[in-house]
Amino acid sequence: MNLSLERPEDLPGQTRVVARRAPGAALAASLAAFAWPPLILTMIFLPPRNWLPGPQMDWRLMVLAVGLIAAPLGLWIVNRERERTGRPGTRLGIIWRFMLFGGLLAAGLEVLLAVISMAMGWMQSSSFLEGLGSTETVLLIYGVGGLPVAILLGVSYALWAGVCVAFLAFQTQPVVKDRLGVMETAAR
Repeated sequence: MNLSLERPEDLPGQTRVVARRAPGAALAASLAAFAWPPLILTMIFLPPRNWLPGPQMDWRLMVLAVGLIAAPLGLWIVNRERERTGRPGTRLGIIWRFMLFGGLLAAGLEVLLAVISMAMGWMQSSSFLEGLGSTETVLLIYGVGGLPVAILLGVSYALWAGVCVAFLAFQTQPVVKDRLGVMETAAR
């Protein structure tokens, strides 16, 4: 196999795609994007202790809940952008959109978690210095330690979701034959 990567068009994933017209394609892509294998497998081998929603809920269940909402929402956003601008037009572009917005979503949710935890620490503290200590601890744990891990997890999950959506919800665009010889002159 001789791959020539002299132009950007030679990279894999650069073929034009269109949305599949099958009625269940978007649903199948969303369900496959939601079911990230590392989370599913760890839940099988290490079942969560607390399934109920709340502060002590297993973090894997929270991530799956976010994925259940974010995967179809991401597909809807990509389809809306494709209707308006025609981009992303390739599978690689779809995957990159998911990875970018997945990382941003993970960072935003981690910052939101840090702010909520800081506010709860201030409400539960009995003095000003105790509130400062709580803020320092929360920022060290969730900001310094947790933010890079959250972004890494978000980008990884979004990579899986983007690949599922790009291959299940979209198909390669058929090549249009130039019957009249007009397309070559328009490209110049």
